Amino acid sequence: MRMITFFVIGLTVHVVFFISIFDIYFTSPLVHGMTPHSTPLEPPASRLVLVVADGLRADSLFTLLPNGSSRTPYLRSIIEDKGTWGVSHTRVPTESRPGHVALIAGFYEDVSAVAKGWKENPVEFDSVFNESRHTWCWGSPDILPMFAKGASGDHVYTHTYPAVEEDFASTDASKLDSWVFTQVKSFFKSAQSNSTLKASLWEDKNVFFLHLLGIDTNGHAHRPMSQEYLDNIGLVDAGVAEVVSIIEDFFDNDGRTAYVFTSDHGMTNWGSHGAGHPSETLTPLVAWGAGVQKAKGATEPQPYNDGFLQDWKLEHLRRVDVSQADIAPLMASLVGVPIPVNSVGVLPLLYLNNSERFMAESMYTNAIQVLEQFKMKMMQKKETTLSFLFTPYQLLTESKQAEFTQKARILIQLEKYEDAISLCQSLISRSLEGLVYYHTYDRFFLGCSVVLGFVGWTSYVVLVILKTHIPGRNLARLCTCVAVVITLFLLIQRSPITYYIYCLLPIPVWYSVLKDAQNFTCVSLTVRNKPGCCMAVYFCCPQVVSFFHRAMLTVGLAVLSLWPFLSGLFGKAKVIYRLMLLVAVCAYVPSLTHSSLQQKQGLPLLNQIISWSTLASSIFVPLLSSTRLFHRLLSIFLSLTSTYLLLSTGSEALFPPVLSWLMFVWINIEQEALLAQGMSGRQELSTIDFSANIDITKIRQLKLDDIRRSYFFVSLLRPVASSFDPASVYCFLTVFNPFIMGGLMMWKVIIPFIIVMCTFETIQVATQLSSRSLFLIVLVISDLMALHFFFMVQDYGSWLDIGTSISHYVIVMSMTIFLMLLSVVTHVLTSQRLVLWRQRKMHFP
Repeated sequence: MRMITFFVIGLTVHVVFFISIFDIYFTSPLVHGMTPHSTPLEPPASRLVLVVADGLRADSLFTLLPNGSSRTPYLRSIIEDKGTWGVSHTRVPTESRPGHVALIAGFYEDVSAVAKGWKENPVEFDSVFNESRHTWCWGSPDILPMFAKGASGDHVYTHTYPAVEEDFASTDASKLDSWVFTQVKSFFKSAQSNSTLKASLWEDKNVFFLHLLGIDTNGHAHRPMSQEYLDNIGLVDAGVAEVVSIIEDFFDNDGRTAYVFTSDHGMTNWGSHGAGHPSETLTPLVAWGAGVQKAKGATEPQPYNDGFLQDWKLEHLRRVDVSQADIAPLMASLVGVPIPVNSVGVLPLLYLNNSERFMAESMYTNAIQVLEQFKMKMMQKKETTLSFLFTPYQLLTESKQAEFTQKARILIQLEKYEDAISLCQSLISRSLEGLVYYHTYDRFFLGCSVVLGFVGWTSYVVLVILKTHIPGRNLARLCTCVAVVITLFLLIQRSPITYYIYCLLPIPVWYSVLKDAQNFTCVSLTVRNKPGCCMAVYFCCPQVVSFFHRAMLTVGLAVLSLWPFLSGLFGKAKVIYRLMLLVAVCAYVPSLTHSSLQQKQGLPLLNQIISWSTLASSIFVPLLSSTRLFHRLLSIFLSLTSTYLLLSTGSEALFPPVLSWLMFVWINIEQEALLAQGMSGRQELSTIDFSANIDITKIRQLKLDDIRRSYFFVSLLRPVASSFDPASVYCFLTVFNPFIMGGLMMWKVIIPFIIVMCTFETIQVATQLSSRSLFLIVLVISDLMALHFFFMVQDYGSWLDIGTSISHYVIVMSMTIFLMLLSVVTHVLTSQRLVLWRQRKMHFP
């Protein structure tokens, strides 16, 4: 019961630590209650057409063919003559939903929002669609509904194809884009005979949105360098040309239509997206039509050193790059609707072709809209902070806000437009910095609380390992008083409930540490445990470095491989090492198993049935085997490997067999180590039974070798990783379903973890050590690594750096929580047996 209690408390503590990073660093930046603002002058366009080619890379659109021609002749002609072009820089996560939110609403989702839902945004937000008079949308059922649901009123009309059409095994995914173009043409044709619809279409402030998913689907299925992906781009170009012609004819070529063509994200060469690689974050942007600046020649060197201008043969034309969120205020300015109230985009003036006054008024509107967010954020923080503790943002106090806005207004009235624009841009910059200031106002306070909890928990685990428990009444009273004071302080400030958790959690943790530490003197701790403590800290260093330099894993494992030689065990396990070399020599790349998909014949039903049946039975089949050590381990490894093979796309299919063989080698080496140490009561591996030998009450004294075993375990977990290639799940399904696909790929990642965990459970049994003691050593090593990465989390710099810092902490914390849960699963897998039927005994007379 004590172990169960400790497990539940430890799991709770680590879940709190895991969640804390999102509450401290990545809460939603949105504020509500602001008034929308729009430019008071007549807009240049009455309507806007937004075309988003999902998954289109910038280089795929702009790069010419080997013969010098373009696969997108229509858009290339726009770039050369009629419009302005550039690269739109997206941010992580480079997924469809956050990309479209940035494009249409003008703000970037925090990374944690990815886990809160896929088809709908986790928070309410304003958008260009919401501010329009009418918006008509055609495209994917995964994207369009979230903008219709978030709109105030019923003026956003969506037309989507069935979700089942999003099939990666489709014979031709470009049909998704053909469907959109066909529907748009039919829509305008029907409007000619529908007077009500025609009248609505002729109104101002209208938006038409075409979401084209075919390129993204073909990229996932066939990769961006495939002919299917490239041909789809050509189809989109032709479709856009035809739709533009139809729209211009419908509106009698009145010159009041603005067009924006872009993408939500790019795609890697292996057909994935979501991270921060340039192939994922660099997307094309082409704008033309009413109010948009026509193509301009480059009269001086352009401020881009990436070499793309030369690669794309566009160095003679002016290139205007933007952040993805800048597109929302651009579209709002063109069509004359209010800028979305949560937008953090800055209007890219170089895309506008209008009077200086219009540009100055538009920039002023942009500045006021961002300033409104700053004011609301400041007011909210001021209301929830004690007055003597509140420190305002000094660069934009209330007096400076009034000074900026009044001066900008006067400059516009005096027709000093360039000065007004410069002042508004400065105001936007300061407002955005102020938003960050108030958004991170409590970060240091919460960070200190979490660090105290981390250090306290790790110290407590160390003391638990040393098994000392002494009560302390005065200490309990002191901790209670501190808890009451902190609670009152948080109540007065009306802090969120999570603040109570982060601030109060260190109190019981440190109470346990101080209570158990009363029986220890500094001398005894230093003398007895200095080697073990030093090793624990030292062992964490290469593990941390391996997150930044993957080669460190090879170095670490190579060093570990020397241990049998240095300990004299090589001579006793020579045959095993020869077999490992034989496996390495005989390794080969397995042939592809998806020939049906390559031939565009779809996913065979029989393959699908076999795949799902194998997956469902992989957990239960091992429970039917004997609990003898080798029988049970072989059953677990083979059962999990069969599922892994179905989720493999190439040579990675060799990973589970090789890993399983390595685990058997580790088990045998540990047995040889026990023999070399002359350990009494040692059992032969062939005689060990999991169900008979697991005894959590039997505890022997910890040795230095146990720290080495724990470090081996953590080191073996670090290289355990699998690809997140969507093609991995094609044996199970090909129709796009993010939750099922994500679940299957996560199970693929978990399988190697289970193999290593089962091996660790075996070693605990074979070495006659309590699983609790050995696991706690692993917990200490993992927590020290997690604390290190907690200090390295950042929300500044490049988005690649930010995403990397988050992922490191999340990986280590997830691994710690995951191992605590997985330890229970592996205990069941190794020691429990499922009996479906019992053989009746026969009695003979």
